[in-house]
Amino acid sequence: MLWFLAYRFFQAFITLLGVTFLSFLIIKLAPGDYLDQLKLNPQISPETIEALKRQYGLDQNLFVQYVRWLKSALLFDLGQSFQYHAPVSDLIRERIGNTLLLTVSSTILSWLLAVPLGLISGLKEGTLTDRLIRSYSYVFMSFPSFFLAFIFLVLVSKTGYLPVGGVHSPDFEKLSLLGKALDLLAHMLVPVLTLTLVSSAGLIRLMRSSVIEIKNSPMVVMLKAKGVSDRTITKHILKNAMNPFTTLIGYEIAGLLSGAALIEIIVGWPGLGTLMLDAVLSQDLFLVMGGLYIGTIMLLVGNLLADLLLALIDPRVREKEVLR
Repeated sequence: MLWFLAYRFFQAFITLLGVTFLSFLIIKLAPGDYLDQLKLNPQISPETIEALKRQYGLDQNLFVQYVRWLKSALLFDLGQSFQYHAPVSDLIRERIGNTLLLTVSSTILSWLLAVPLGLISGLKEGTLTDRLIRSYSYVFMSFPSFFLAFIFLVLVSKTGYLPVGGVHSPDFEKLSLLGKALDLLAHMLVPVLTLTLVSSAGLIRLMRSSVIEIKNSPMVVMLKAKGVSDRTITKHILKNAMNPFTTLIGYEIAGLLSGAALIEIIVGWPGLGTLMLDAVLSQDLFLVMGGLYIGTIMLLVGNLLADLLLALIDPRVREKEVLR
C-alpha cells in the first residue's frame, strides 16, 4: 500500500503540472490582461503600468513566469489578486468553505439516494418499482443543473417560504444557535437539492446496471443453488456492485465542483464559482490560476480517495498493488 500511495502521489503531481501549465499557457495567450485595462485610465501613467509589470513579474517570458508561480504555489503562496488587492490564498480560504458545504452535502445525499434506489431497481428489474425509479433517473438526467436551479428559484420566489440568494439572512447574528442552523439550511436548500437530484440520477443508472450484471452472474447462481438466503445474496451483490461505483468518486467530485460553480453563480452563493467568474471577467491572472490550482488538487484528492476506498472494499485490488 505504501508503494501504491507513492505511485498515486507521483501521478497526481504530474497531472497537477500538466493542468496548471496548460491553464497558464491558455490564459497568457488570451488577448489582453488586467493591466491593459488600466491603460484606459488617463490618470495612470505608462511608467506606473511598467512598474506594476515588473512588480508582478509580467515583464519576463512565459516559461519563467510559470516557474516562478509554480514555486510559490507549491508552498500555497498563490500571489496577489489584481482586482481585490489581497492575497489569493486569503480570498480562496474565505470562499472554499461555502463551496465545500454545497459539494460535500450534495455528495453525501446523492450517495444516500443512489445506492439504495439503484440496488432496489436492479433487484426488482422489470417491475413497477424499477420503472418508477428509472423514470426519476431519466427525468433528472435530462435536466441541465442550471435550468433546474432556475425552476426552483422561480418556485421559491413565488411562494416566499424560502430565502433567495446568499448564505444567511441579514439578521443572522441576532438568531439563536438553532435559528442560525435553520437559516443556513434554508439558504442551502435550493443549491443542494439541485446538485443532489442531477448527480443522483446518473449514479442510480450506474448502480442499477452493476446490480443487474452481478445478479445474473455465475456467482449468484451458485449461491442460489446452495440455498443461501436472499439477504446474504443481496449483501454479496451490493459489495460487488460498489466497485465500479466507488471508482467514480473522483470524477463525481469534479463534476460537482463544476456544477456547484454554475449553481453558485445562479443562486448568488458566495463560493469559489462566483469568485472565479469575477476573476475571469477581470482577467485577474493569479486569482484564476489560484482557483484552478485548488480545484485540481481537490479533484486529485477525490481520485486518491476513490482508489483507497476501492482497495479497502476489494481485497483483489490490494493484492494487485502489493504484487506490483
